Amino acid sequence: MDKNLAGIRKVQDAELRDKVVLVRVDHNVVKEGMIKDPFRIDITLGTMFNILAKGGKLILMTHVGRPRDKKTGEIKVSDKTSVEPIVSYLQKKLYVKFSIPEFEVDGNNGLKWDSALMQHHVEDLRSGKISGIYLPNTRWFRGEEDKGKYAAEFAAQLAEIADIFVNDAFGSWQPHVSTVGVTKHLPSYSGRLMQNEIIELQSIFQPEQPLVAVVAGSKFDTKIGPLRALLEKADYLMLGGVIYNAYLAARYKIKIAGLGEDDIASAEEFLEFSKQYEDKIIEPPVVIESDTLEGKRENQYRKINIHQLTAGDELKYILDVAPEAFEDSKIKEIFGRAKSFFVNAVMGLTPHFPDGTIALFDTIDRNSSAYKMFAGGDTLQEFRILLPGKYLNAVDDSQYYFFSGGGTILTAIEEGSAIGLEPVKALMD
Repeated sequence: MDKNLAGIRKVQDAELRDKVVLVRVDHNVVKEGMIKDPFRIDITLGTMFNILAKGGKLILMTHVGRPRDKKTGEIKVSDKTSVEPIVSYLQKKLYVKFSIPEFEVDGNNGLKWDSALMQHHVEDLRSGKISGIYLPNTRWFRGEEDKGKYAAEFAAQLAEIADIFVNDAFGSWQPHVSTVGVTKHLPSYSGRLMQNEIIELQSIFQPEQPLVAVVAGSKFDTKIGPLRALLEKADYLMLGGVIYNAYLAARYKIKIAGLGEDDIASAEEFLEFSKQYEDKIIEPPVVIESDTLEGKRENQYRKINIHQLTAGDELKYILDVAPEAFEDSKIKEIFGRAKSFFVNAVMGLTPHFPDGTIALFDTIDRNSSAYKMFAGGDTLQEFRILLPGKYLNAVDDSQYYFFSGGGTILTAIEEGSAIGLEPVKALMD
């Protein structure tokens, strides 16, 4: 047994024959009603096969998108956040039939749970009339993200339909009903994927050195904790996206269009902390300035060398890192001798400014001996879209590992361990 899984209950140790097994997966791959990349579905098949091979009966559930308005609390039930494309994909992939229970819509409160309806579906599952059940988007139910009575009700309702719960959604780290609440009612185990993710995290915590981390994002304040932890763990750290813009504004005392005061304040806080690690931060020296956010328009974008900036300069939107930044002698040398990479980054505003991201992925791929860890839905999606051939090779390359969730990995890095995550804690002995 891997020591990193000590104390975590595992699905392969559970007695599953003739048991209805409720499995939380992270199949959040639907955008605007279409699957953009089935990777997160495919990597959960091992857990499904394990359950079926041991005689278990499958009920799957996942969240899709953000159908709940945070301000009003209203839940919008829509084809754009439906699990139907996922079920269609699974049925073609596995040659099995899944049923999706059709619950009544309860006004602006999402779906109304129907115990009698679910009992009928579960009876069909136990008798073999159907191969599996796939519940509607968990976030269509009022209780999923609730903290009070609705959460308690939803947890009990989910527990009614199954004998055992398996969490295989390491990418869904929030302590919601479908990841934590249900564990209070059913014997609960970790899936194969979750176990693999926890083990792979050790390649970040105890990497082959030098470790180069590349992190981007649209909000600096959500990244401060993980960035601090990475500065302590990694040998080098490169920033991208809005957080790099905020870092540049704070470091060089310049103004960049589109940056909020919160981002600048967070960048200044990070800059103060990072002084003790100054030699670790890699600054891509050439960025792309654009007059507009509407696209890459002729004569409306240009290259800016950050070393030619002076305090008080005012720039338009910085929307990418220029590809030649990765030809910088220092960056080439660091990336060339790295033994490990951790990447949670899209460098530019895609699809119009993809060149910095392509150059980043290309540069990392050229280091054939390094172990390369990628995390984050946008990161994996852009890798697949921008470099499809290299992406397909990487999926089967033992020198690559694709984590199922970016936010989860950053949270675990900040915590210093996966054990600190609430959904993992709920599976401990």
